[in-house]
Amino acid sequence: MDPPVIRLAHCQVQVFCLQVPGACPSCGEDLRERRLQEAPVSLPSPFSNAHKTSCCLLVAPAHNNTTSEFDGTSDLHTGISNTEGVVYNYTRAGVVRALSGWERCVSVPLVRPDMFPLLNQWDQYLQNHSEGPSWDPAWHRFDEQHQNCLSFCLSFVNRVLAAEGREALSREAFTQTFILPRVQRVQKYLFLCRHLQTHPYYLVDREGDTREDTQEDTQEGI
Repeated sequence: MDPPVIRLAHCQVQVFCLQVPGACPSCGEDLRERRLQEAPVSLPSPFSNAHKTSCCLLVAPAHNNTTSEFDGTSDLHTGISNTEGVVYNYTRAGVVRALSGWERCVSVPLVRPDMFPLLNQWDQYLQNHSEGPSWDPAWHRFDEQHQNCLSFCLSFVNRVLAAEGREALSREAFTQTFILPRVQRVQKYLFLCRHLQTHPYYLVDREGDTREDTQEDTQEGI
């Protein structure tokens, strides 16, 4: 389990650490009498247990990713969870309905809690989609570039959008909207964890950090 990363704001910097320092690493001011707005907070882990999610797009390191990390160069695997946390994911053997193995992944909610009609039909949509000939190895062969796990997820999302009378997403739009922002956030979090294993803190310009947070808002719900 990743250690909790603590963030506190002081003077003109954001301080990331595993233990709150007694003095600000930037200006040296005593931090024992901090104002409320400068109180440290623990960053939430970007990882989820997919089997405790509902109606989510899921991203995890692929089986051949020996480092099991989101480093921007290693292969990733995607899936879709039903309302019970079963992960439907497309592999060379066809669609796998996984009850375990996705305990540490990135989850992107695809259905808002107030979308009751879609929630009620989600499992049937997903089951019907998974049984289609496009994902049957007897009809179509898995291809790393054109017929893969991402193809399965995008095709399902577009099938739901079509049922809702909405426009389909391109592969690029789907990736840019739902996957890249989350993966980039994970990469930053893991960088902090690795840095703080050998350094007492990591400093970021306060204004720049706020601007990045604003730019990193992530999509939830299709």
